[in-house]
Amino acid sequence: MAVDSKVPRGPVTAKLTYYKPPADGAAPFNWADTPPDGQPQKNYGQIEVETHIDDIRGHESEYTLDRDALVIVQDVAESKEKDFVDDSSIEANYYPEVKELLLKHIPGAHRVFIFDHTVRRACPDAKRRPVLFAHIDQTPAAAALRVKRHLGDEADTLLQGRYRIINVWRPLNKKPVEASPLAFASSNTVKDEDVIAVELRYPHGYTGYTGAIKYESNQQWHYLSGMTGNERLLLECFDSEALKEGSEVQGGRLAHSAFEDPRTHPDAEGRESIEVRTLVFGP
Repeated sequence: MAVDSKVPRGPVTAKLTYYKPPADGAAPFNWADTPPDGQPQKNYGQIEVETHIDDIRGHESEYTLDRDALVIVQDVAESKEKDFVDDSSIEANYYPEVKELLLKHIPGAHRVFIFDHTVRRACPDAKRRPVLFAHIDQTPAAAALRVKRHLGDEADTLLQGRYRIINVWRPLNKKPVEASPLAFASSNTVKDEDVIAVELRYPHGYTGYTGAIKYESNQQWHYLSGMTGNERLLLECFDSEALKEGSEVQGGRLAHSAFEDPRTHPDAEGRESIEVRTLVFGP
C-alpha cells in the first residue's frame, strides 16, 4: 500500500546509545532542564553500539508486564483530544482515557494517579524531541518518592501494597510511524547491574532518579514497526512486586530508547508522540 511505503519493517541492526560512566568516578547526574551557571548538563558519557532490534509486529499479544514490563494495546478508540498542543486540554480529555485504559488492561488495578506527560515532536524548535539514549524513567527509590510526593497522607498506606509506574505511550502522527521508532528491551533480559541510577536534578530543588543502561550483549531489544494512533505501549518503569523474594515478576522495568533506523526514507515524516506517566496501585 502506498500509504505504508515509507515504513521500515522487520529486524534491523541500528545504533543505540548507552551509558558510559564519568571519567572521574563520580556519581552520575543529569539536569532535567537548563543547569545552573557553571555546571554541565550531565557528568557522564555515552557510547553508541550497533544493536540487533527485532520487529515484534504480528506478535503483539505475546508480551506481558510480569515478564517483559511491556503490554501492547491495539484497536483503541479515537481520543476526544485532537491536537495535543494544550496541556489543560490534554489533562481534561486524554487523562481520563488513560486511566480507563490502565484499569481495563492491568488485572487487579484499582487506582491510577497521573503525575505528568510529555509531548515529543520532530521539528527543530520542539520543546521535547525523541530521546536517543537507552534508559528507564524511574528507579525503585524514585518510584517510592513519587508516591510520597503526590499522594501525601495516603502514601504510607499505598506503599504497603503493590504500586507501579507505567507510562502510556502512543504516536500522534496521522499515519503509521515512519521515523525514530521506540526500541525496548524485555525486562527479563536486562540484569540489575546493567541499570545505573542517575540523579535527575530539577531547578526547584527536587531530585529524582532515572536508570541509564549499560550495553550487554544478552539484552534483547525489540520495536513495533509502523505504530498507529490506535495503538498504545504500556511501558512499566517500576513494579514493587519485583522487589519481593520469590516474585514471578522478572525485573519489572523496561529499558527503552528512540533510534534512527538506517532504512528510514529521506522524506519520512518525523515521529510525534505523547507519553503519560502514571502511578498504578493494586492488586
